Amino acid sequence: MSALPSPQPQHNDPLIIAGKVYHSRLLVGTGKYRDLEETRRAVEASGAEIVTVAIRRTNIGQNPGEPNLLDVLPPQRYTILPNTAGCYTAEDAIRTCRLARELLDGHDLVKLEVLGDEKTLFPDIPATLMAAEILVKEGFKVMVYTSDDPLIAKRLEEMGCVAVMPLAAPIGSGLGIRNPYNIRLIVENAKAPILVDAGVGTASDAAIAMELGCDGVLMNTAIAAAKNPVLMASAMNKAVQAGREAYLAGRMPRKLYASASSPIDGTFF
Repeated sequence: MSALPSPQPQHNDPLIIAGKVYHSRLLVGTGKYRDLEETRRAVEASGAEIVTVAIRRTNIGQNPGEPNLLDVLPPQRYTILPNTAGCYTAEDAIRTCRLARELLDGHDLVKLEVLGDEKTLFPDIPATLMAAEILVKEGFKVMVYTSDDPLIAKRLEEMGCVAVMPLAAPIGSGLGIRNPYNIRLIVENAKAPILVDAGVGTASDAAIAMELGCDGVLMNTAIAAAKNPVLMASAMNKAVQAGREAYLAGRMPRKLYASASSPIDGTFF
């Protein structure tokens, strides 16, 4: 007997960022892998179409003669999202974005993060706001890492950022979503895409983010630091899809008491 075909999602639900359509809602980083080959395999297993690149830590052509990430993750196949990881001032972040635009032939989609301190890696919000304002005025399409403060998230959207990316927990912590209520408030008040960034540890964390109504999830350490990064990338791919479908389907209401799965109304005896 031939196997039944796998069920297909009954919706057309693309992610749209800066006017471009993406079919995957999982975005992945490219750091912390053992080598470029593992990076390639994990990204492929994730199904991601957008990959982030830390310009200050990764060679994408600025160091001729060294291994180039773009050789295994070509821009013809992936949207390369330069990020300002490791920047602790607005000036450094702005300079890094300008460098990325030069290296990538005018590419203007960037991920902005301005960190506050080395211990927590929480965002420096005043510096983030300053950098975002300047970059938007210079024509960059800014996806911005921020705290889970609904007011700050809305302000960044109103400044013109094309996506707002609140943290779920500290970068690289794997603690999962610590404040789902704030994430939900951010989602409910937003018109721009909201993507959880930082803190995801395993597939259930990604599913929860999507069930809250987030438009996507960005992660790096959760995959790269797993015992089997390629397998974890595959798991995250499925979790993001499942979480999104559950959100669209609409979960049943929570009840304090039991409710029989097979109602007795209308039974004969």
